[in-house]
Amino acid sequence: MPEIARLRIELDEVEPRVRRRLEVRLDIRLDDLHLVIQTAMPWQNDHLYSFDVGRGPGWGIPDPAIGDDDPMFRPASKAALADLLGEARGKSFTYNYDFGDDWLHTIKVEAIGKAEAGVVYPRLLAAEGACPPEDCGGAPGYFHLLEALADPEHEDHDEIAEWLGEQFDPATFDEAALRSAVARLAGPKGRGAKKRRAA
Repeated sequence: MPEIARLRIELDEVEPRVRRRLEVRLDIRLDDLHLVIQTAMPWQNDHLYSFDVGRGPGWGIPDPAIGDDDPMFRPASKAALADLLGEARGKSFTYNYDFGDDWLHTIKVEAIGKAEAGVVYPRLLAAEGACPPEDCGGAPGYFHLLEALADPEHEDHDEIAEWLGEQFDPATFDEAALRSAVARLAGPKGRGAKKRRAA
């Protein structure tokens, strides 16, 4: 049986808390782990990303003009979670989505063990809090958005409500739908997702 990592993913500097607990194969490629995180949050997979262990270049999408010699990013498509953990100090690392807004996620490895017979991976175990709307300006912009939405007299209330186009409640999300979406990513090595190109 393959080895499985249980991950706790928490979106940094955001209140109310946004957290996901997932199980993925230890041999999942990092570009596929990126897709699992995108689906579990859910984000829209419209931006660049990186995985970092606090030293050396991270893993992401290298600059096409530089290729594999990019000093900032090693190709996420050529490394697995096991490779990243082999370089990590301790049992945590960082996932950054949307450079500029910089949605930073702290990922902690809670356990590593054997896969359960008959279980499909990746698997969402638990979810807490709704993911912020994309392109709202990172954690500071999200705080402003929530503040404006909560106060009909706020000078930005109407503009933000119109931009969102729908009601937004940071405590309301469909956990069952997230579980199903993550389960649909299952494949021989968790690579069943159709990949969108980050811009």
